[in-house]
Amino acid sequence: MALDAKHRHLRTAALAAAGAVALIATVLTGAGTSLAATTGPCDIYAAGGTPCVAAHSTTRALFGSYSGSLYQVRRWSDGATTNIGVLSTGGYANAATQDSFCSGTYCTIVRIYDQTSRHNDLTIAPGGGANPTADQGANAAALPVTAGGNKVYGVYISAGNGYRNNATNGIATGSQPEGMYMVTEGTHVNDRCCFDYGNAETNNMDTGNGDMDAIYFGKLCWFSPCATGPRVAADLENGLFAGGNGSWTANTGRSSAFVTAMLKNNGTTTYAIKDGDARSGGLKTQYNGGLPTQSGYKPMTKQGAIILGIGGDNSNGSVGSFFEGVMTSGYPSDATENSVQANIVSVGYNKSVTFPVNGATYRLTNLASGKVLDAVNCGTANGTGIQLWQSLGNTCQQWRFNNVGPNKWTITNVNAGRVLDAVNCGLALGTATNLWDSLGNTCQQWAVIPAGNGRYELVVENSGMVLDGQNCGTANGTKVQMWMWLNNTCQLWSIAP
Repeated sequence: MALDAKHRHLRTAALAAAGAVALIATVLTGAGTSLAATTGPCDIYAAGGTPCVAAHSTTRALFGSYSGSLYQVRRWSDGATTNIGVLSTGGYANAATQDSFCSGTYCTIVRIYDQTSRHNDLTIAPGGGANPTADQGANAAALPVTAGGNKVYGVYISAGNGYRNNATNGIATGSQPEGMYMVTEGTHVNDRCCFDYGNAETNNMDTGNGDMDAIYFGKLCWFSPCATGPRVAADLENGLFAGGNGSWTANTGRSSAFVTAMLKNNGTTTYAIKDGDARSGGLKTQYNGGLPTQSGYKPMTKQGAIILGIGGDNSNGSVGSFFEGVMTSGYPSDATENSVQANIVSVGYNKSVTFPVNGATYRLTNLASGKVLDAVNCGTANGTGIQLWQSLGNTCQQWRFNNVGPNKWTITNVNAGRVLDAVNCGLALGTATNLWDSLGNTCQQWAVIPAGNGRYELVVENSGMVLDGQNCGTANGTKVQMWMWLNNTCQLWSIAP
């Protein structure tokens, strides 16, 4: 018997939900072991009737049948590139390929492959309305983690990093419905714009309300008041919406080591925000309701580009971590999303930071100049400048690392007893550094990020910029400043006793 349109729609939705429930049951109970071993998030979305139209990860295959490349790295020494694939079909990244290719030098992630057949690859973002210069690719060795017990690398976004594709295939446009998720870190965040993954403008400009539909994760509060801590929000352009019309204090955020961030938007009436611990448990619905009532959001006017680590207009002051993410055609069911979360949890993401040693004292040697981090004239007062100088073996060039959070450190000058500080909590390129009393703020907290070969970036938490030898200077007295990550040796340091 023929069904009318309404009942055909309801029957299709019911069958899709039933399929997703059956699939998750198979995965969780172990029934059909071979299926469980080769099921990826995009298989689950397809079973739910909302197939992936973009699937990006540097850690694993997102389809059980995927055996291609995950990402591409470029070597600093000679500009050569290589692709990083999977250990086996449907499996985890072959990090050994990267380690071998980059041995003795350093590498940048220059492309993240789309695992669907639509070829929606992400490459380093061009300039845009907020920042006209092109972005930089991520340090390929910056984010070592384990997934499924295997060493893999995530994408470490610091200020100035970003990826984009403005010429996509199959991504939602106008008021078409879509869903998306990404796996990120709950402890690598700031309050600058905008660590996004999702749908954006195709011309790198802010073209108006409703032209974006991307997941944001971080601490930036666009519509006050906000709950404290990092949160998933919807970047719908000209606003990070925690729910409703923007301010939604019931969205209490999540700061677990690994976070599943989810967003879906039907394009005409409704959007929903969910989050979860990517290592255990289910999803929490932080918002599920009407689209914003401000002009331009109902209906949406999505443009269909894809961004990672930046805003739609190339606002690139944010920080964040990216391990995997997908975008779908259609509005996923709750059952499908629950199944995807269970699949993510099964990966067993884990991270262990064992260096530097808490309380230990080190000298910091700049790779480009061969000179060490030094307090000018062995000064001890607040405001003493920081420079590069030949090693003298004194305590003015010794620095004590004290842990203040997950991979967050204060760096105290042994002679002065004061900490390394970004002057006036500056956000501008070229912000100076000095010594100052410890104030407990993020302008004095530093992440120690591996680059390979025993060298590290030092990233200040408030701005996401890195410690830099001014103009790549090599002379005694070269000033030490903050700058966006440029993938050069002037921003790399050895940290040794």
